[in-house]
Amino acid sequence: MGNERRFFRLILLGLIVLWGLSACGSPRPKGTVFTAPSLPERPPAKGLKPYKVGKRTYYPLSSAQGYTEEGLASWYGPKFHGKRTASGEVYNMYAFTAAHKILPLGTHVLVTNLENGRQVVVRINDRGPFVPGRIIDLSYAAARALGMVEEGVVPVRIVALAEGQPTPQGVKWLAKPDFKHGEFYLQVGAFKSYFNAQRFRSTLARRYSKVIIEPFRQAGQTFYRVRIFLARDLDQARLLAQRLKALFPESFLVAK
Repeated sequence: MGNERRFFRLILLGLIVLWGLSACGSPRPKGTVFTAPSLPERPPAKGLKPYKVGKRTYYPLSSAQGYTEEGLASWYGPKFHGKRTASGEVYNMYAFTAAHKILPLGTHVLVTNLENGRQVVVRINDRGPFVPGRIIDLSYAAARALGMVEEGVVPVRIVALAEGQPTPQGVKWLAKPDFKHGEFYLQVGAFKSYFNAQRFRSTLARRYSKVIIEPFRQAGQTFYRVRIFLARDLDQARLLAQRLKALFPESFLVAK
């Protein structure tokens, strides 16, 4: 009987210690309860799985709707011609394709050369570029259409287009979105932990009037994106995003 009591006392003591350790490992403000919102499961899609290059992990977007971004574009050609892309396709430097770090594979984007105003539509079928400051890596054909082959790197604006339907004459756009108006946000972080996302949001809320958390679910896991509201006008949002780029180097502009 005495042995049984000692045994149960040891179990109770162990549970108390474990509870204390878990409480110390996850400190939370008094009176605050962090409950992660539940989301319906989304079927996994090709190219949406997070991937790592060097020390950085990239989280591909589940949707390209409302995506717009400005930065530097480069191009890649003969060295990669005939090799496999991230989508599994063989890279053809004479096709109008491009590489992007997080846009869904298969997305068509409008690329504008901000130096000369030329535009081209390309399809994302690869990942990259992984050089700081560069947002898209274009095929040789797309770079030639933009007049940037000689320069190599130029400032561009990219806008994700509406869903397209291939036809013998090219891509027919089913709808033309309003790129100029809406709710524009700067995405400044993505977290696996809702508590970490909420803590980051609370810190940002001290300086910015509207900071939101947008959860999304893929491949059986939920991620939490932290976004700062910028403006309802695209041009104004771009100016604000450019100012905040120094504070959030990996941020990008998104629209709802």
